[in-house]
Amino acid sequence: MSQTFKTIAKFQYSSEAQIIKGRLESEGIQVFLSDNLTIDTDPLVSNAIGGVKLKVFAEDALKAQHILETIKKYSVDDNGNAIHCPNCNSQEVAMFSTIKDFKSFFAFVFGFIAGTLPFYSKDKYRCSNCKTEFDIK
Repeated sequence: MSQTFKTIAKFQYSSEAQIIKGRLESEGIQVFLSDNLTIDTDPLVSNAIGGVKLKVFAEDALKAQHILETIKKYSVDDNGNAIHCPNCNSQEVAMFSTIKDFKSFFAFVFGFIAGTLPFYSKDKYRCSNCKTEFDIK
């Protein structure tokens, strides 16, 4: 058996990689995570080091890629039902961060330091088809 690894996916946080790792291992594919402990220690370095790398043996890469493609990448509600766009009724809706630029990042950091951040946060969603941004009630 070849000891050559191939990176098939990268994730910002190790929790996302662990979920996919479990799915691939349930299909009999041996999975290795790289940089997950570093990111667990300090999540802010994730972008700097390229995230958590999910690696498989080179001979399993094609099968693993096929399994990854079958996993839905769009948001669901608490009951497991697809979230629909209020504008075009598409099910291709994904959650996104409201911190988009340096100005909003600076406001977030300042609010964090000043202790004025809200105790809860609302999820924002964006439709992949019509780019409509909306909240879930």
